[in-house]
Amino acid sequence: MTTPLDTIAPLREFVVAVTRIADTLTDADQAQRVRPLLAELIARDDWLPEDCAQPHPDFYQQYLLHCDPLERFSVVSFVWGPGQRTPIHDHGVWGWIGMLRGSERAQRYGFDTSHKLITQGDYEVLNPGQLDFVSPATGDIHVVENSLADQVSISIHVYGANIGAVRRHVFDAATGAAKPFVSGYSRSDVPNLWDRAHAVRATA
Repeated sequence: MTTPLDTIAPLREFVVAVTRIADTLTDADQAQRVRPLLAELIARDDWLPEDCAQPHPDFYQQYLLHCDPLERFSVVSFVWGPGQRTPIHDHGVWGWIGMLRGSERAQRYGFDTSHKLITQGDYEVLNPGQLDFVSPATGDIHVVENSLADQVSISIHVYGANIGAVRRHVFDAATGAAKPFVSGYSRSDVPNLWDRAHAVRATA
C-alpha cells in the first residue's frame, strides 16, 4: 500500500482495541463496546489508505481493511460513486456503519404478518461522524445509497463476522423473495497494519 504507515496508525489501534473486546466479551456486548471506538476512528479521515478509497464507475466498492484471524469481526470501507446503491439486503450479523466522507442514506425494511416486505420509517441520512447499527435482533434489512449526486461518499463498517464470507440475502422489492448471496470483497489484498519497521528504526 502507498499510505505512510504512521498515517494508518488509527486503524491499527482500532483493530487492537476491537480484538481485545472480542477476546473478553460475548457477541452482544462486543457490539455495544465497538460503538465509541468506531466514533473515535471516523472523527478524522486522514488514515484511510488511498487504495481503499477508490470508486468504481459502475459499482460500489467494499474494501477489506482487516479481518480478525478467528473471523470474529471485520472492518471494511464502502466507497460509493455518485448515484450508486445496494439492492435490498440483510447481514446475518451485527454491524456498525460510520460515515467518514460525504453522505449516504438508508431505507429499512421488514416483513408484515403476511410476510410481505414493507418499508419501516423514513430514509435515514448519515453525515460524517454519524453512526448507524444493524443486527438480526433489531433490524437487519435495508437498502443504502450515496446521498450525493456529484461526489464520492465513504463509510467504514465493522461487522461481527468476516462479512465477505457470510451467506446473506438480497430481496425482491415487489415480492419479498429472498435470493442468497456472498458479497466477497472488491480487491484481494488488504492494508499492512503491522509493518512498523520505520518506527523501530527511529528508536534504535
